[in-house]
Amino acid sequence: MKLYKHGFARVAAASPELRVADCTYNAAKILEAIVLAESEQVEYLILPELCITGYTCADLFMQRQLLNSALQALQTIAAGTAGKSLIVIVGLPVDIKGRLFNCAAVLQNGLILGLVPKTCIPGYSEFYEPRWFAGAEELEASELRIGGQAVPVGNDLMFVSEEDDNLAFGIEICEDLWVPVPPSSLLAQAGAVLLFNPSASNELVGKADYRRQLVSSQSASCVAAYVYAACNTGESSTDLVFGGHSLIAENGQMLAESERFTQETRMITADIDIPRLQYSRMIMGTFRAGKGGRGYRVIRFSDPSETLAPNRKLARTIDASPFVPGNPLRRDERCQEILSIQTSGLMKRVSHIGVKQLVIGISGGLDSTLAFLVAVRAMQRLGRPASDVLAVTMPGFGTTSRTYDNAVGLINALGATLKVVDIKAACLQHFADIGHDPEVHDLTYENVQARERTQILMDLANKNGGIVVGTGDLSELALGWCTYNGDHMSMYGVNGGIPKTLIQYVVKWYAEHEADETARKYLLSIIDTGISPELLPPSPTGEIVQLTEDILGPYVVHDFFLYHMLRTGAGPGKILYLAEEAFGKGYTREQLVGWLKVFFTRFFTQQFKRSCLPDGPKVGTVSLSPRGDWRMPSDASAALWLREVEELQAESAQA
Repeated sequence: MKLYKHGFARVAAASPELRVADCTYNAAKILEAIVLAESEQVEYLILPELCITGYTCADLFMQRQLLNSALQALQTIAAGTAGKSLIVIVGLPVDIKGRLFNCAAVLQNGLILGLVPKTCIPGYSEFYEPRWFAGAEELEASELRIGGQAVPVGNDLMFVSEEDDNLAFGIEICEDLWVPVPPSSLLAQAGAVLLFNPSASNELVGKADYRRQLVSSQSASCVAAYVYAACNTGESSTDLVFGGHSLIAENGQMLAESERFTQETRMITADIDIPRLQYSRMIMGTFRAGKGGRGYRVIRFSDPSETLAPNRKLARTIDASPFVPGNPLRRDERCQEILSIQTSGLMKRVSHIGVKQLVIGISGGLDSTLAFLVAVRAMQRLGRPASDVLAVTMPGFGTTSRTYDNAVGLINALGATLKVVDIKAACLQHFADIGHDPEVHDLTYENVQARERTQILMDLANKNGGIVVGTGDLSELALGWCTYNGDHMSMYGVNGGIPKTLIQYVVKWYAEHEADETARKYLLSIIDTGISPELLPPSPTGEIVQLTEDILGPYVVHDFFLYHMLRTGAGPGKILYLAEEAFGKGYTREQLVGWLKVFFTRFFTQQFKRSCLPDGPKVGTVSLSPRGDWRMPSDASAALWLREVEELQAESAQA
């Protein structure tokens, strides 16, 4: 399966060895970089600003000897791309009708596709470019003949794939990024999804951090990939030092960064997820506000991905837990922020309604524990006692002593009001009422318990002037792993925006930062308990026998599926490919395909449960609120998605 079918484009930024004003030497090093890029199956290669001559030539830029040599070197480099599909972007000075322009040339398969002149010419601090170069607005030609070829020239060039009108790239040069409205912003609004910046930014103390921030931020505001190549220490050090700081960012995420202060050729690569960027733009109604592409001239290029080898290894790290930051410090910040969002939302609801109590069912599991912590925090921050939280634990047929003891211990440790209601007798009565054999442990057996618990909570809330705080999480809602009008319902659901894989970290953060020693003991025990609805009787030794992940598959996998379906717009084939990259040998292909079928089947068939969710705060970028991010017909067909899953199953069987 070729990578281009999943939409990944490999980009590279190279900073080759150079000698100032030696175009022949520089051209040879650029050609070496092209060969290196081709060996790594790069599709788009960008080299630094004025890399054919060097950026620091100063008044030598006015010498005809240098300009002619630069043009000759450009033609040599272009000839070196003959028979190659990759796009190459190189920098050189070009004189046009008596003015000199700092240009980026776009090359492919022996041709010069276009020349883009620099728009913003810096003349402050260490920069003195107006002495030599004119800005793009002073250009009086739209075309230039080079080696007998008519070459389009201008900062109004948009390079668009012959095969796909939605695959386009644009170019700005160095200083263009540092101005209030960079040309790349307009290029992105006009459709460029890849943005390239050949640069010669020198090094100063602290400048690398600012440069990194600029590139990352621009990629985010443009919802694009931003590829930045800078010249290295081969430039003149008369007054400045250049570090070769190259960067590749995608929609705010830094994918690759070069080592600085090297003279030998360095190249960084990354695979850009083009469909993900296009999906993000499509769902942002404001992305194209006020701008179109009518002002740009379209220059066609051949999609380099068409010649890729079929088994190119992905040059990109795929996170197996995209909802959970890998950096412990960032993870702690995320957990604290989530608790603050949840707590603030519940505080507003309590203040608005004026309730006397918050009523919550505590099972000794992760979800109800987190909701309970939020309820206690909300009351405390409202200046009210924790006893205003009525915590109800309702042992049933599947309750184990471990979960019961953890629930009761935690409630007492936090000072909430404890109420124990054994639901077994009520459930047996209900079985008798509806004529169900209690020895038949089917869905009815399970759901009777869930609905009995919800009825108790609702009635206690009415009795005590309170509201029921819901405990169900985002992962359960995605899979419909909740009983309709049972644990599915509440007056305010604080966990509805948080995936299962993240909840344990939020609870752990509370245990480490806000809980006392007694509460911490129970919280850590809850984290170590297997995930279960505890609706089936335990084993003879009192152990949980109904583990959710044994039935559905691992939540870490389902959260991965959910993230890539809703956040990146990926279909089953691409999700499977990404999952295999992310989990490696942790799961077999057959296991992943099987769980993928479970995911899509349940996601579509269980939408009716999400269509009537109670209010609750949005926490992250993925949400299933029917009033917010996700609006879907409850009877939408899953046929397209399941058909692709079945094809994947057939492929796996044949492999």
